[in-house]
Amino acid sequence: LGVDAGFWINLQANYDKELADFEEINAISGEELAILEKLEDIVIYLKQIGLLDQKTHGPMLVIQLRKLLNVSSLKQIPALSQAGAYRLATTTNVDPYVLFTWLRMCDLITDKQHIDQELDTDELKRKIPLLKGLMFEEFNMIQSKLKAYLAECGIKFSIVKHFAGAPVQGVIKNNNDGTLSLIMTTRYKYADVFWFSFFHEIGHIVNRDIEDKLIDYDFTENEAEDRADKFAENTLINAKEYDSFVKKGDYSLPHIKQFCAEQNIPPYILIGRLQRDEHLEYYRYFGEKVRYELGGD
Repeated sequence: LGVDAGFWINLQANYDKELADFEEINAISGEELAILEKLEDIVIYLKQIGLLDQKTHGPMLVIQLRKLLNVSSLKQIPALSQAGAYRLATTTNVDPYVLFTWLRMCDLITDKQHIDQELDTDELKRKIPLLKGLMFEEFNMIQSKLKAYLAECGIKFSIVKHFAGAPVQGVIKNNNDGTLSLIMTTRYKYADVFWFSFFHEIGHIVNRDIEDKLIDYDFTENEAEDRADKFAENTLINAKEYDSFVKKGDYSLPHIKQFCAEQNIPPYILIGRLQRDEHLEYYRYFGEKVRYELGGD
């Protein structure tokens, strides 16, 4: 017929692919489609950030999600969530499907970042005054500056959208290239909580608590968590000065602002600490609290 052989080879290849896709689609159970519905919110986000095809849905979306999560079936997720670094306590707040997908998304986001510097905890300690200075910045400026400062310490950093079912405040992972990945969320919205959580994770890094991957769940309680909490408290506010302030018992707003000016910290940091330590009710000075909103939250 005078048609190039490559034309017929391509037709055959396309037919073989469509046949394979058809057979794979037919292997998708109603249970996997139900799991896909359970993951609707995070799947929408994965499409928004380009990790899944915007137009794909139904059985073909299950196939795409399998490939993204590196599983042969979405039904495997609960067993994988209980293994290794994904091990979690029994709690109704955790959805293993959401958690597994969220953690995989975090890995993919940080894998896209390329930095030459290996982890340098000494440089990280030197950077702490610069990191604290960002507490005075607008939130839309904070992530890029944190990313730049931490990259100089060998840390890949990102603030990732939170989803119900994955009660994680931070994830730290050792990478094969000698770098570290640090993922944060803005789950509780308030700036004082974010910065306490951030320096809590920095405490884990400085204290060398990470063997492979450390997932900081809200409900985790152990000695390493206590050390990281203490590091965050003392980094944000000088311990002796804070104790002296509390002993005076004057929690008026002018006194709070005067103390914060002396300590070079925003008032919301001290207000949040006083509330956590039950020296102030959570409704006090509500107008002074700062909220962080990540796009899409």
